Amino acid sequence: MPGIVGIIGASASASKPHVIEAMLGCMRHENFYNSGIIRRENLGVATGWTCHQNSFCDRNPVWSRSGKVCLIFTGEHYKTRNETGEDDTSRFADSYEERGEDFLRSLNGWFSGVILDLRTEEVVLFNDRYGLGRIYYHQTDDGFYFASEAKSLLKILPGTRSLDMNSFAEFFCFGSVLQNRSLFSNVSLLPGGSMWSFGAPNNIKREKYFDPGTWENQPQLSESEYYQKIHDTFDAILPGYFRGEVPAALSLTGGLDSRMIIACLNPAPDTLPCFSFGGMYRQCADVVIAEKIARATQQHYQVISVDETFFAEFPRLAEETVYFTDGTMDVSGSVELFANRMAREISPIRVTGNYGSEILRGNVVLKPSRLSRSIFNPDFSNQFDRALGTYESERQGDRTSFIAFKQVPWHHYARLALEQSQLTIRSPFLDNELVAVACQAPSSCQNKELCTRLVADCNPMLADIPTERGLKWLGRAPGKFRTFCEELMPRAEYLFDYGMPHWLAKVNRLLAPLHLEQLFLGRQKFYHFRKWYQGQLGAYLKDVLLDNRSLSRPYLDRRRVEHMVKRHVDGTANYTVEIHKLLTAELIQRSLLEKANGSVSSV
Repeated sequence: MPGIVGIIGASASASKPHVIEAMLGCMRHENFYNSGIIRRENLGVATGWTCHQNSFCDRNPVWSRSGKVCLIFTGEHYKTRNETGEDDTSRFADSYEERGEDFLRSLNGWFSGVILDLRTEEVVLFNDRYGLGRIYYHQTDDGFYFASEAKSLLKILPGTRSLDMNSFAEFFCFGSVLQNRSLFSNVSLLPGGSMWSFGAPNNIKREKYFDPGTWENQPQLSESEYYQKIHDTFDAILPGYFRGEVPAALSLTGGLDSRMIIACLNPAPDTLPCFSFGGMYRQCADVVIAEKIARATQQHYQVISVDETFFAEFPRLAEETVYFTDGTMDVSGSVELFANRMAREISPIRVTGNYGSEILRGNVVLKPSRLSRSIFNPDFSNQFDRALGTYESERQGDRTSFIAFKQVPWHHYARLALEQSQLTIRSPFLDNELVAVACQAPSSCQNKELCTRLVADCNPMLADIPTERGLKWLGRAPGKFRTFCEELMPRAEYLFDYGMPHWLAKVNRLLAPLHLEQLFLGRQKFYHFRKWYQGQLGAYLKDVLLDNRSLSRPYLDRRRVEHMVKRHVDGTANYTVEIHKLLTAELIQRSLLEKANGSVSSV
């Protein structure tokens, strides 16, 4: 994934060049990455970066015209409606030299960076308001170590090569680590909106250039004011997400969010490449509906199909998924990695509707997962209660603020990190202006109605195409029977796939000759791990989870894990959630911790 690494302090001068090179090597995941290193002994800093070739940040390092400020930037910035000037990083160092902290406040996007200020003899480390430009760090008496990927710290710092068991319990409970912690001992995260300055040894000014309260404390708008402000803001910001010499592609789904994008953008015919991910059983709802949307807007459309070649590649893809994302994305992300690699052949830039349902419709997905505690050692599973208490405490307060500043960086980061290993990912739904307006939503606002109304106002033809749940503009809502039918299939697919209860698994096995799941699978989702873990991936599942190394992990109950795997593979139970987590946990041990042992020293 594109990012930065570095050492600040006495260790930066003492470390040899191969140490920074080793850190960067952990982050060069593909052959289309560029990278570089810069050292300034007078500032006590050695730093480096990786980026996609020809991407927004592929100009590092950027020096001001005076030669007094150097900036290393990773990520993207999207112009605000009144902003002018060059649309790349070439002016950033000059802007910081002229405006200082105000320059950071003006940035709009997901990013992180390092500033070498020769005027003040300071190094400044910063990231975006949400913390999606993730920076892991570890501090010792003689140095401050940082990296966009935790594995770069594990590579050079032996003291970080163990799991933080409180964080590990949260990983099992929520699929995410909460607060500004990581899975690894003594490795923390820079909070979103940070501007940390390093001057004299051990003198760190831990400041923030943005406080979420700035948005939380705005006055609420009326429904009519809110809709108009959302509409005007979305219209104003949207073109910036399609800028650049390389045409961006839009990933279309059957839902509302990508449809809002194409309706408001209103592209000329054949100017916006579109694609969807499809499965191997039938055309899923995303494909069926997206094809209609592309045809209605006269855009070229492709389906990226996850076919049976995925199964042969799964062991490698699963390990890469865990390794690329530092264990934040579970092995189910392997199917996303498979598909996004093919998406790069369409365009290296993917615009997505991700985060639309969260920001505009208040969708909270960071929740406790359905997980059997019996497979864990009791001493470890007792920590789940502590994790639940932490969650309840963090869940208090404004809903939109929780989503934007906690759910997004703690939970959604995982899939984003995986996608960014292959593509430049853009979503207008986390634009600073739009999120600021979303924080002014009236409590009475019907958010689905707002989104369908916006589509109808921008392109009535698209509003007439039902979503995957049969949703249209309110004036042409489906009848009760059709709504029932539209909801029936997604619920049935869920029951025969990811969410199959144990009793239904037993019934389904008895009725196996009827192949009942074939009636439902593939209608909404393009991947089906419950079935795959029983069939094509069953041998791999047993090889990994029933291996003596895996069963000997101190946090597991060996006998119960063996029983769980046997029951799932023979079809008498559904442990898909548990299998995702256990496979991921084992790959964290093997590909991140054990592989890092014996790596290069930091000095």
